[in-house]
Amino acid sequence: MVNLWKRANLNRFFLALLLAVVSFAAGVVGFMSIEGFSFVDAFYMTMITVSTVGFGELHPLSPDGRLFVSFYIFFNLLVIAYLVSVLTTYIFDGELRTIFKMFRTDQEIRSFEGHVIVCGFGRNGSKACSELVASGARVVVVEQNQDLLRAASENGERSLPSVFGDATSDETLLMAGVERARALITALPKDADNVFVALTARELNPNIKIIARASLKTSESKLLRAGADSVVMPDEIGGSHMANLVMRPEVIRFLEMINGLGPNKLRLEELSFKELRRELQGRSIRELDVRSRTGATVIGLKHFSGEFEISPSADTRPAPGDVLLLLGTEAQIATLVTQFRA
Repeated sequence: MVNLWKRANLNRFFLALLLAVVSFAAGVVGFMSIEGFSFVDAFYMTMITVSTVGFGELHPLSPDGRLFVSFYIFFNLLVIAYLVSVLTTYIFDGELRTIFKMFRTDQEIRSFEGHVIVCGFGRNGSKACSELVASGARVVVVEQNQDLLRAASENGERSLPSVFGDATSDETLLMAGVERARALITALPKDADNVFVALTARELNPNIKIIARASLKTSESKLLRAGADSVVMPDEIGGSHMANLVMRPEVIRFLEMINGLGPNKLRLEELSFKELRRELQGRSIRELDVRSRTGATVIGLKHFSGEFEISPSADTRPAPGDVLLLLGTEAQIATLVTQFRA
């Protein structure tokens, strides 16, 4: 509950409530000390003064008492106005709904396992989320700018489980379920923050796969030392992409199809030996006959040793630990998954 209080930004509500309590206590103490009222009478006078109902005084007030009441009424008008404005904001501006959403999301994330955490919902982070969701992955977003997520929701994008907070904080990553996640993508604007996230996530979950964004070439080695498995530099990739559009345009258009950017989208898929149906394990690529059965094409084989074999021979027999790399349309890959995956 303490974490939720901090993330929901309830400081204004707490301040307004505290001012109201202090004002009420000041009224009781003032009437008792200045006019000599009993606690019950002072309590009653404070209530009718604060509520401005216009009831009469219990006892005639002294000049000092009238002066106290004059300032007390003015002070309470300010306190009540502030309290009403804060309550109005929480009720009508959606703050209360946001708090309940945070509570439900926290409960939902606690049940996640094997999910992917995306830190930062900017251009790179939002694109990564879209690709992950399209591939069927369960995603949790960590972002401290609620406007970014609100804008995505207003644009009709799917609402994702989100943790509002600083991704460099251990507490925030734990709320996102980092110890149960299988991968983390950190796409924060500052390289230093990405280094810190990678370091923290690696410490909290030694087995997690970490993909980090970097703006500067000098940050790549730091991110790798901090625990990142791979480092992506969008600016460098963008420049290379533009140059290749000049020199090798058709190759780039084909890659765009694979990345889902072209009109005829293609999809890359991997199929490990252990995912094959039991009756298909041990067969050669020729005997699997992936091409004629599904329309997809085997374009590579990653051996257990880590070596990649491009366009493997039809007589090659995938062994335990090997992974087949396949290319096809969405429909072809769907057929492949149905026929070959256990």
